[in-house]
Amino acid sequence: MAAIFQFELVSPEKLILSKPAAMVTVPGGEGEYGVLPGHAPLITTVKPGVVEVFAEENGAPSDRLFVSGGFAEVTQTRCTVLATEALPVEKLNRASLEDEARNLSDKLAAAPAEEKAHLLAQQEVVAAKLAVAA
Repeated sequence: MAAIFQFELVSPEKLILSKPAAMVTVPGGEGEYGVLPGHAPLITTVKPGVVEVFAEENGAPSDRLFVSGGFAEVTQTRCTVLATEALPVEKLNRASLEDEARNLSDKLAAAPAEEKAHLLAQQEVVAAKLAVAA
């Protein structure tokens, strides 16, 4: 039997996923990284992207979830991702995301300087969603 560890994905509202995993990939602030059982302890930021959970070492991902950012804590026996927003990749709707991207571009063009940083952050999340949406 393959070695496993406990994976949890948590949003501010609820626990989204809790399951044993053989491997998890996380879009870290310094780049994407893989977590395996026995991983060195780590706390890092999470950037917008896809978390993939693998139930088997050499299998396809059993879960693919988009996260808009947050933090991850990894120990030798656990990986916890605290996400500001998380949803299954298959729930991303390309048409509505394209509309949202256009609206954000329009708002950004007319926004005062103090609002631009917030709008740029939203634009980054929408662009990351579009990159993985079907």
